[in-house]
Amino acid sequence: MKNLLISFFAVTFFLTACNSSPDPFLITKHSVGKLNDSTKVKDLKRIFETDSLSQFIDGDEFTRNTNIIKVFEKGTQKLLLELSPKEALDSLSTIQNVRILDNRYKTKKGLDKLCDFSYITRNYTISSIQNTLRNLIVSVDEINVYFTIDKNELPENLRYDMSKKIEIISIPPSAKVKDFFIQWY
Repeated sequence: MKNLLISFFAVTFFLTACNSSPDPFLITKHSVGKLNDSTKVKDLKRIFETDSLSQFIDGDEFTRNTNIIKVFEKGTQKLLLELSPKEALDSLSTIQNVRILDNRYKTKKGLDKLCDFSYITRNYTISSIQNTLRNLIVSVDEINVYFTIDKNELPENLRYDMSKKIEIISIPPSAKVKDFFIQWY
């Protein structure tokens, strides 16, 4: 009887574990929720069937600009994600870049768009820091993400010279993430 009860619980646990759906807000190196690095534009309506999609096309196919696809939470105006395909106006193109706009999207270590720089450095290795006109672009290659940090978060002597190499130590731990992206090549 005891073995029968143990077997019953083992089978129940196994079936429950197999039927559990993946976290719809988990960010990994190859996925953002239900979206992954091989998802084609034509599959987005099926993947986001419970959400709303809005596609902005900037001109015609001769502009070579990437059309941004916005994902809104169904029934609200809450913007979840902005998707950029590798090839504009091509339904067979895969998604190249995902801008995370909802703080429910998180990595396994809890990294989301509301984190500060100290959280990033405690949990991940910074691969590179690019100094641009208004922002820093901080890359974490191990999970294919990059962040922008407004240069107003930096000490004043580092804000205005784009030629200065910005080191990790130069960025205040309390610097807030401005934008959070995942990029697939």
